[in-house]
Amino acid sequence: MRVGFGLPVSGSWAAPDILAEVAVEAERLGYDSVWTFQRLLSADAPVYRSVLDPIVALAFAAARTSRIRLGVAVINLPFVSPVVLAKQVSSLDVLSGGRVDLGLGGGWSPDEFTATGASSAHRARRTREYVAVLRALWSGEATHDGEFYTVPPSRMEPRPVQRPGVPILLGGAVPAAIRRAGEIGDGWVSRSATDLAAIAADVALVRQGAESSGRPSPRIVCRGVVRLTGEELPAAGRPPLAGSYEQIREGTAWLATQGVTEVFYDLNWDPVAGLEPVAARERALEILHNLAPVGLG
Repeated sequence: MRVGFGLPVSGSWAAPDILAEVAVEAERLGYDSVWTFQRLLSADAPVYRSVLDPIVALAFAAARTSRIRLGVAVINLPFVSPVVLAKQVSSLDVLSGGRVDLGLGGGWSPDEFTATGASSAHRARRTREYVAVLRALWSGEATHDGEFYTVPPSRMEPRPVQRPGVPILLGGAVPAAIRRAGEIGDGWVSRSATDLAAIAADVALVRQGAESSGRPSPRIVCRGVVRLTGEELPAAGRPPLAGSYEQIREGTAWLATQGVTEVFYDLNWDPVAGLEPVAARERALEILHNLAPVGLG
């Protein structure tokens, strides 16, 4: 089980000094990865009202670290050209020394579809073609003439440090999308609303997808929305990552038995993200230290 940490990219703690400190301290404490997410426009949920760009935030973290992996969960593919994203992610991979994981999603906000001029139709076919275009561009010699995207014969340099390209993790909540993550992606990343107590069924779908297409064993990355209570919760009905620190650590170990290969603790959904920055920073560092991945390997 690999353990990561969600960078403070949403709310009052999404400040340069806090983001840098969390990234550096996460690396020092032995976390495997740090993660961001994308939100283009404000939504009703407090967590979405003020969000840093995920690629820019990862580049900021990359400049202050040297080993920890840098993930985004997820960028919504309808809102950005695959050529633009391929260039951004390849550049970040080069500048970070090959540490990037790219999560892709299909988008859900009607406002963001309207504002970006994107279409929500044909999501499955669009996703398959988008992934194919990314991989073609990262191969060095690219040409593509498809239903949604056209790339004239061309080269994109520099290529990613990671070969044959940056790992692609697909999001998704419905069975077809979860299975597709195994069929065409390097793995699946769960969403904040995923029922972690029933994640074994999702894991099975991802693995079925990988087996059906002859792909390697997929990564199963869990966005771990932490619900820290400061006290023990009754076992009955308790989500895996809720309760005391000890219960959350036990929940992480239990997720490994369900087929999850990686968990990243994401505090951006914690109510403290809306507090003033000093309190938010203290909360983030406290949780970061208390959930450091000692003995979970």
